[in-house]
Amino acid sequence: MNDQLPGRHLPNSPFFVERAFLALQQFVHVEAVSGVMLLVVTASALLWANSPFAHSYHEVWNLPISFHFGGFVFVKSLHFWINDALMTIFFLVVGMEIRRELHEGALSRFDQAAVPVVAAVGGVVVPALIYLSLNTVAGRGQGWAIPTATDIAFAVGVLALLGRSIPAGIRVFLLALAIIDDIIAVLIIALFYTSGLDSSGFLVAALGVLLALGLQRLGFDSAFAYILPGVIVWAGFLMAGLHPTLAGVVLGLITPVRSAAPEIVPPVIRVETALHPWVAYAIMPLFALANAGIDLRNAKFADGAEFVALGIGLALCAGKPIGVIGAAWLAVRAGGCRLAPGVTWPGVCLIGLLAGIGFTMSIFIAMLAFTDERMLDAAKFGVLLGSLISVTLGLGWGAEYAQRHRDQ
Repeated sequence: MNDQLPGRHLPNSPFFVERAFLALQQFVHVEAVSGVMLLVVTASALLWANSPFAHSYHEVWNLPISFHFGGFVFVKSLHFWINDALMTIFFLVVGMEIRRELHEGALSRFDQAAVPVVAAVGGVVVPALIYLSLNTVAGRGQGWAIPTATDIAFAVGVLALLGRSIPAGIRVFLLALAIIDDIIAVLIIALFYTSGLDSSGFLVAALGVLLALGLQRLGFDSAFAYILPGVIVWAGFLMAGLHPTLAGVVLGLITPVRSAAPEIVPPVIRVETALHPWVAYAIMPLFALANAGIDLRNAKFADGAEFVALGIGLALCAGKPIGVIGAAWLAVRAGGCRLAPGVTWPGVCLIGLLAGIGFTMSIFIAMLAFTDERMLDAAKFGVLLGSLISVTLGLGWGAEYAQRHRDQ
């Protein structure tokens, strides 16, 4: 069976489409390896945080790192530089993925994007409702968005473990769903986890965006030329009260999708291809190492923290599949939408189970939602537990699905 993504060997297809499919194949490969790395790093963080050297785990991430420029001094912890600075590059790649898919990908045509879009919305609404049903008390309700996100690397990594007998259409559906999830997560962060906005910061960010667009207009092709505009946008978002990592999404969305000459690789593909391995193999594992370490030795979730953990865990492993599968079924049943060729309902069930793996973005939102350490630890525990159950269910169902597909 030919398991290649459609279009790779089409000699008459447009150059951008050819490059986009090649980029998508590389993306899937990198995410698969990254997912395995995240599993190893997460286990390492948990072991470190529960070892006799647990004190060093917290001391390392609290080390102050300063930035000096003349008389200006900016001092933040290593944890801040990882979560608020390096993760901006993660969001930059997310923004470019969205830009590419909207231009010439799974999200560029309504008939291709309709079912994943509806499924993604269902996969956000149902987990949020499950969480809120268990956490209506003030101080816990703000965690409703934590179980709404899907971790692309983990999900694709688990899918890769099931082998090449999984149809290519399933991988494309999962990627589209996860990318839409990312769009919704970015909007949630911008709308619900910001406060005390400062208009002067928006002016600074707008200056950075205009500078980036000006450089594009002048034909600057080197990525290094855009470091300064990127820093300005990042600083503007920080000043405005928005999470500075959102600067990466903005810059990714304005990355050009066309080149000056047809034989030149478009910037959105070239830059994403260059940055993606760094994000997958360095930034995301470092983020996991810095944030997944929960001390479980004397963990006693009380005063409502147990409901935070339970709500997140249940919302991920049950709410995500119910929301994704249910919304997709309703969309097709209502008419006007149909499953892509090669995608069957057992395959949609597999996607729904894998969508419950919420790690990087879920933990990221948890740190925005909770300042109380007990609640934050409970949220992280819920993310890890719900994701682990989703991995187990996904592998079990996926193995059976792959076997049936091979027998056909």
